[in-house]
Amino acid sequence: MWSIGELAERAGVTVKTVRFYSDRGLLPEAARSAGGHRRYGPDALDRLRLIRSLRTLGLPVTEVGRVLDRDDALEDAVAGRLREVGSQLTALRWREAALQLLGDCTVEERAERLRLIGAIDTPPSTAALARFWRRTLPARFPARLAAKVLDAAVPQPPAEPTPAQVLIFARLHALVSGPCHRAVDCRPVFLLPDAEYRPAVLYEGLAEAYALASADLRARRPPRGGEALDCFVSAYAASRGTRDTPAFRRRLPGLLPPGADPVIARYWELTAELRAPSSGPAEPTAGAAHSWLCAALKTRTGRPAPAPDGRTP
Repeated sequence: MWSIGELAERAGVTVKTVRFYSDRGLLPEAARSAGGHRRYGPDALDRLRLIRSLRTLGLPVTEVGRVLDRDDALEDAVAGRLREVGSQLTALRWREAALQLLGDCTVEERAERLRLIGAIDTPPSTAALARFWRRTLPARFPARLAAKVLDAAVPQPPAEPTPAQVLIFARLHALVSGPCHRAVDCRPVFLLPDAEYRPAVLYEGLAEAYALASADLRARRPPRGGEALDCFVSAYAASRGTRDTPAFRRRLPGLLPPGADPVIARYWELTAELRAPSSGPAEPTAGAAHSWLCAALKTRTGRPAPAPDGRTP
């Protein structure tokens, strides 16, 4: 049996450390001496070394206690700690890139960049972007479809950003965080004021059309007729309770927005820049797919299509 001092010496720690873990129940004593002093058996040394290893990995005392009590708790504890460390590393990479961005700019650019960077967290949150898109969705829109829209429209911040990506995301955040760009309502009106349509039907169809058009965009095909355009037109027709006919196709350009929304157009431009890989073409955004389909509609109907911006009704 060892005294608290002997155990501390064998473990290479202070008596205060041994007492701290003992008082919290992590290092049970084996007995007490006649004078009331703590005594520890040989197994206490292995347990103390394990405690120190877990604490070195950053596990809090409460988590260490769970690992000691349950054989299967270590895996969960390590996974949780890895997530925490990953978040910390991402935050540090964003700060590093932001500092590089400020260090490489001119004096004239510095004030604006400080304002933009100061408005975002590190790592940044996408909550403002999600709120922006929720404002555009129709009332009583199905939650399942809303989640799909947000997944497609809200870009995830890169874990290892370049200084340029930090600036792009900061500008994107500033764009959606400003006051509503419409005097009355932030929700767009994409069909004629007297039009009645089923938003859920429209969005379901457009998601499929955008996916098909993205394949054409990746292949660098010019706007054209085909499966993607058929799906695009059918989505609008079905949402209005009608069929895809030549007459409807000639009419559809007039039902689409009369011009590009500058805020949305800028949103998709910044999103494409943020998602652009270091090499190779970027994955097409929903805005790019919408633009391609509107141009394809124009080529097939012979009617001027509106300058599209990629936002659906």
